[in-house]
Amino acid sequence: MVEEPISLHRAAAALAGQAPAAQPALQICFDRRELSRILTTYGRMVAAGEWRDYALDFLPDAAVFSIFRRASEMPLFRIEKRPKLKNRQGQYSVIAHGGLVLKRGHDLAQVLKVFDKKLLKALDK
Repeated sequence: MVEEPISLHRAAAALAGQAPAAQPALQICFDRRELSRILTTYGRMVAAGEWRDYALDFLPDAAVFSIFRRASEMPLFRIEKRPKLKNRQGQYSVIAHGGLVLKRGHDLAQVLKVFDKKLLKALDK
């Protein structure tokens, strides 16, 4: 089985009547391994009753997994992948509701450990 990144094609260019470029720009997206780790963490928090919805956004410079308590709210957390920061602070980050960066690093598994404390608090209730 070949691991392919999950990507969505931009419909805006088609709606505007523009022809797609011969060499499309590389789109930033999560690969299967990254998405599996994120969804595992998400599933544990859903089972604990803390989170209820998510959204995936693929921007020109980042891939974002947004986490919601309710679908009508602003996201509680955003898990971002920014490859331009790969050689600096690390390409993965967890950002809280107000824009506070909770954890940033090169390894997604280490960055997602920020939610372990929140899971323990949710299970103690």
